[in-house]
Amino acid sequence: MKAAFLPDRGVVKVSGEGARDFLNGLLTTDVTLLRPGLGRFGALLTPQGKITTDFLITEAPSGDGGGFLIDCPRALAQGLADKLGFYKLRAKVGVENLSDSLGVLAAWDGDPALKPDLAFADPRNAALGWRILVPEELAQKAADLIGAEMVDSTAYDAHRIATGVPRGGLDFIYGDAFPHETNMDRLHGVDFDKGCYVGQEVVSRTQHRGTARTRTVRIILDGPAPEPGAAILAGDKPVGTMGSAAGHHGLALIRIDRVADALAAGTPLTSGGLAIRLAEPDDLRSNPKQTVA
Repeated sequence: MKAAFLPDRGVVKVSGEGARDFLNGLLTTDVTLLRPGLGRFGALLTPQGKITTDFLITEAPSGDGGGFLIDCPRALAQGLADKLGFYKLRAKVGVENLSDSLGVLAAWDGDPALKPDLAFADPRNAALGWRILVPEELAQKAADLIGAEMVDSTAYDAHRIATGVPRGGLDFIYGDAFPHETNMDRLHGVDFDKGCYVGQEVVSRTQHRGTARTRTVRIILDGPAPEPGAAILAGDKPVGTMGSAAGHHGLALIRIDRVADALAAGTPLTSGGLAIRLAEPDDLRSNPKQTVA
């Protein structure tokens, strides 16, 4: 088993007697189903349905102070705390940015020998393993406890890319992407059976009409990786943009209809003059509707 402390991740805490209902009325995931030891994937959207912040969220045991802990991009943690504070009005909740004292350890390629209190399985994809919320100075101790070898965070990033899970800021731009474009519906990040939340109308309409035309897909690189953000071309026509890459694996945000037409016509895809190909071309011909269990 491998483990890596992720320096780009922060933690925001939401607590108080009204915290569960407060969060459930804002987020794409069903917070009523959370309990200690369980994590869910979700996002806070704009009223127009675009992602401001995506994150993993878990409930802390009472022995660890209770409340809800949000594992989010560290660069966005204070902004998320401020947005939640803006929404709380008279709700009996407290919001704290704990990123200076609490961080995130990712562990994969096995199951923990022991499970610390603030550990939960990554709900996006079983291959991503586990998340453990822990101060950075205790990361090695936590890795020893679960029986994992500590590795650099770049190893986790390569694993994430090979698994096909996008990362905000590299594979999509916060404030500009809809949940379907980043596969949140396929990664169990949107609950279509819960009540209203911010941006819910737009997301539900996209789901029920099947109108998502842009998707994040896995790509295979036979040579050097193009820069993130580089245009992907079918012939001379733009059909998407490059995301993150590691080794021969990468992610791309593409217009699935345009890429499907290009492949049907035998037109190769390139980015920065380099050839790329889809890891799973069948993704262009199917649009499975997945919801949170």
